[in-house]
Amino acid sequence: MERKENIVVIIPARGGSKGIPRKNLKLLEGKPLLAYPIEEALKVKDIDRIIVSTDDVEIAETAKKYGAEVPFMRPTELSGDTVLTTPVLQHTVDWLNKNENFQTDIVVLLYATSPMLTSEKIQEAIKKIKNNPEIDSVISGCKDDKYHWKIKEHYIERFYPDRIMYRQQMTPLFRENGALYIIRSNKMKETGNYIGGKIKHVFMDEKESWDIDEKSDFEIIEALLKKGKDKNIK
Repeated sequence: MERKENIVVIIPARGGSKGIPRKNLKLLEGKPLLAYPIEEALKVKDIDRIIVSTDDVEIAETAKKYGAEVPFMRPTELSGDTVLTTPVLQHTVDWLNKNENFQTDIVVLLYATSPMLTSEKIQEAIKKIKNNPEIDSVISGCKDDKYHWKIKEHYIERFYPDRIMYRQQMTPLFRENGALYIIRSNKMKETGNYIGGKIKHVFMDEKESWDIDEKSDFEIIEALLKKGKDKNIK
């Protein structure tokens, strides 16, 4: 009998954040930012485990409160400002294998900074990789049918499309939005990246794609969330 693939969500959430101090714990509509990806991931039936990788005790306790696991504290060498995401994900996969004899087959990378991501989009993305062994990765993003220009030192230069045309004639681009990444763990180890091999995509609209990077983003997303709640009430 073939073994079921284990699908693990990993949410990186270190304590240090220079742009917005303690960003992962900052309240959004009464809940810490970290709660949003955890709560949405818990609704997805195909997910086996939800792991928060953190170096911060308060973040760890908050993650557990909302239903995630924190089986280890992230080591110092993986907690600095310049540490890339892939080593953090690989550390989690290796730790689970070494300490719990648990094999992670598919990694779902979520960020607390994308609180508009829904469980439906996560499920849609997982389905694309789970049902197709030829697909190695899935990424979320938006359709982009705008004109793009390169910024040169003293001027700008038309980039895409390379000439003026009707929008209906353009082939839309796909713009990565940073909300959702999925990769097979063996492909991540092989490439050293959390996106690689044959890649599929899921579309999200502009509102769903809003990313928290500045303090003003909290106000915008709170307004969007409140508007959504008001619609549901009506």
